[in-house]
Amino acid sequence: MDLPVSVTTRDFPAAEVTAALEGLTRLVLRLSTRGDLSLTSVAALSTLERTGPCRLTDLATSEGVTQPAMTQLVSRLQEAGLAVRAGDPEDRRVVQVHITDAGRAALAERREARAALLTELLAQLSEAERSSLVAALPAVHSLTRLVPDDRSGTRRAI
Repeated sequence: MDLPVSVTTRDFPAAEVTAALEGLTRLVLRLSTRGDLSLTSVAALSTLERTGPCRLTDLATSEGVTQPAMTQLVSRLQEAGLAVRAGDPEDRRVVQVHITDAGRAALAERREARAALLTELLAQLSEAERSSLVAALPAVHSLTRLVPDDRSGTRRAI
């Protein structure tokens, strides 16, 4: 698709970009390794890795699941040694969920496996196509930061 050098919001091909991003999402999901971690487990661990320890209720809100579902998930992650519950140093009544070193290692291993699969696919693209993907990364990162991943439960509707 050839876009003009300057694209305003009015003439931006939102439907085409949406379709491309949905296709990219499907690709990333297909690159998932067939490990023991569910997508919800990976998402929760990734949130803990990115944002640090948090309350179970906040983690549930962040991941869009119920508190009972997150409680079960965190219990499974804790049994697997990937996460732990610990008291909040500022408020002893609060329990926070932390990612463990083993959890970080599991995420890193998963990312490495997916990156290896993606590398095989990228090798089939032209150099110009690979360069275009790299050039788009700053815009993709900016786009993903527009919807706050806050823990207040107030996510903007998408």
